[in-house]
Amino acid sequence: MFVAARAATFVYVNRMLDFDKMPVHVAVIMDGNGRWAKKHKVNRFSGHNAGMESMKEIVRRASDLGIKYLTVYAFSTENWKRTDEEVSGIFKLLVKFVKLDLDELHEQNVKVMTLGDYSVIPEGAKKSLEKTMEKTGENTGLQFNIALNYGSRNEIVRAINNIISDEKKGKLDFPVSEEMVTKYLYTGDENGNIPDPDLIIRTSGEERLSNFLLWQCAYSEFAFTSTLWPDFTPEEFEEIIEKYQNRDRRFGGRK
Repeated sequence: MFVAARAATFVYVNRMLDFDKMPVHVAVIMDGNGRWAKKHKVNRFSGHNAGMESMKEIVRRASDLGIKYLTVYAFSTENWKRTDEEVSGIFKLLVKFVKLDLDELHEQNVKVMTLGDYSVIPEGAKKSLEKTMEKTGENTGLQFNIALNYGSRNEIVRAINNIISDEKKGKLDFPVSEEMVTKYLYTGDENGNIPDPDLIIRTSGEERLSNFLLWQCAYSEFAFTSTLWPDFTPEEFEEIIEKYQNRDRRFGGRK
């Protein structure tokens, strides 16, 4: 571990990282639990359980590194197409995570939020999440965003419909701007105006966004790794951040 008084540059797990170039917001598409289960000849629930353990490790490391926002794609609007047994298992693991790790999250000053329409998720998971968000709501460290029943196209349509509704009520003036749409997204006003992700990581070798943060990723850097999510380690997380820090981000301009 590093000492509390952080230098601008430090060595952590034999890797040089620069705090002045640390990404503010990292988003992760946690992919590969099912393939990991198949590879190890265990059921898919065991794969998701192993993936949950990896998620906890990355939350800890992101918090230690001083990253301000970490967003994970936990359950998409398309994931309802999976078997009832698998869906139930995923939400049971989520309840297990927030119940067993709530105190640690709170002690680490982590603030937990959700992105997406979580009103339709199982009642037990909903209550556990609400309790977690209430307890950690005043924390000022890492904001850990769990994207649940989230789909980016749905998010954008929802934002447009809410803009139209508020305009009819006299709350808004047209024309619509990029800034206005941004405020109406799940990452907007209702969750503290989360900045767009600087870095999006996807595991398992797939190289696509799968309906994740489509509006917000306009100038994000991308990192794709063949590592299956349950095998993704804090060390590889740091390796990706180091590579990110060596990139030249131009945001459409020139330097």
